[in-house]
Amino acid sequence: MAMLWVKTFHIVFIASWFAGLFYLPRIFVNLAQQSDPAVQTTLLGMARRLYRFTTILAVVAVVFGMWLYLGYGIGVGPGNGWMHAKLFFVLLVIGYHHACGLMLRKFEQGKNTRSHKFYRWFNEVPVLLLLVVVALVVVKPF
Repeated sequence: MAMLWVKTFHIVFIASWFAGLFYLPRIFVNLAQQSDPAVQTTLLGMARRLYRFTTILAVVAVVFGMWLYLGYGIGVGPGNGWMHAKLFFVLLVIGYHHACGLMLRKFEQGKNTRSHKFYRWFNEVPVLLLLVVVALVVVKPF
């Protein structure tokens, strides 16, 4: 029964983390288009707070995931190649999260050189990563 609670919290924190990953680049789109310093300051404050909060959600999600993997042995042993693939894509999600932090820092320093179109495309990456991870967990293809 305890494992079901751990799974529940893992899923909730993953969903919350991804909500932040979906919205943060959207703020970057607006920042890249905005020339008004007052609006930029507001958007930067929003992005900074969202990134900090999303980082906390990510850490908690990973902790619950590690609890499931190490504590309950989910995905361990023969026939669980899907878990290794999932962990690879989770590392890509963590890398994406980190890239968002680096991009935020560039905006804060006034050194952004990318267009709003770049950030629109960049915003699609977590959707694709989430799709792959969910497919691996549900289908368990290998």
